[in-house]
Amino acid sequence: MISVIIPTYNAEKYIGRLLDALGNQTIKPDEIIVVDSSSLDRTVNIAVSKGAHVISIPKEEFDHGSTRTLAGKKAKGKILIYFTQDVIPVDEKAIEFLTLPFREDKKIAATYGRQIPYENTDLFGKHLRLFNYPEKSFEKSIEDSKTMGFKVAFLSNSFAAYRRECLESVGWFPENIIFGEDSVVAARLLMKGYKIKYVAEAKVYHSHSYSVIQEFRRYFDVGVFHKTQFWMLETFGKPEKEGIRYVKSELKFLLDNGAFHLLPNFFFRNFAKYLGYKMGYNFDKLPVNIRKAFSMNKHFWNKCKEKQ
Repeated sequence: MISVIIPTYNAEKYIGRLLDALGNQTIKPDEIIVVDSSSLDRTVNIAVSKGAHVISIPKEEFDHGSTRTLAGKKAKGKILIYFTQDVIPVDEKAIEFLTLPFREDKKIAATYGRQIPYENTDLFGKHLRLFNYPEKSFEKSIEDSKTMGFKVAFLSNSFAAYRRECLESVGWFPENIIFGEDSVVAARLLMKGYKIKYVAEAKVYHSHSYSVIQEFRRYFDVGVFHKTQFWMLETFGKPEKEGIRYVKSELKFLLDNGAFHLLPNFFFRNFAKYLGYKMGYNFDKLPVNIRKAFSMNKHFWNKCKEKQ
């Protein structure tokens, strides 16, 4: 049995087409759970009209990890597939391909698919997807941390599937985390001896065109994530080499596409990301109001403030 889980907030622009696409899959989910953070638009009405089961929670209670755990525990499936609201399957075989590895190898605890950028995404956003989601599938185990380093724990809940019993065995998703709940689970699964598979044949459209300010905020959150989950850096290694590889790849991508006019933006953008990361990594030296202003995940800091 397969359960699909979709966290939403003001998703009326996306949720209808995602649910329609799921209904056209060669392997259809047995249930679809939408966990909605008190949307102010027609998200819930659309989801209900498409046959989804809706769980509503207060906006203030949303948490990347605990919200997904809440829905996962209520789900009936032995396979749990997580989407984000702004994703749409490329074709009718996305779920079929994503879940096939579970039938082939019992050691595979999680899979994630290829994310293809939307046509109107800028070159920076397109490169991010092409860099993280190559054309060929591969498996990862704890042994691969020797060559892959920190990236061995990369996995994206925008389009990922988990063997329920394996997810339960590592305590579900972590709570009170700024983001990266998927990578934390991936790390725990690998350390327990399971394998993770990237399935390039399972494809969805998903991408963003971030501004320089959004990049700063995104990398501020990455810095916070790395600081609060430092055990992952100790286990798999620090991400500096991967960061350098990414910058070189992005520069080549721009040059290959003749985007010489974007080079000043490239340098400014990467400086902003570096600055954001460093400030995020040292967030404990900043007042809460500054952390909130610098972050893309303001609800996280609101919850932190409430606990003080």
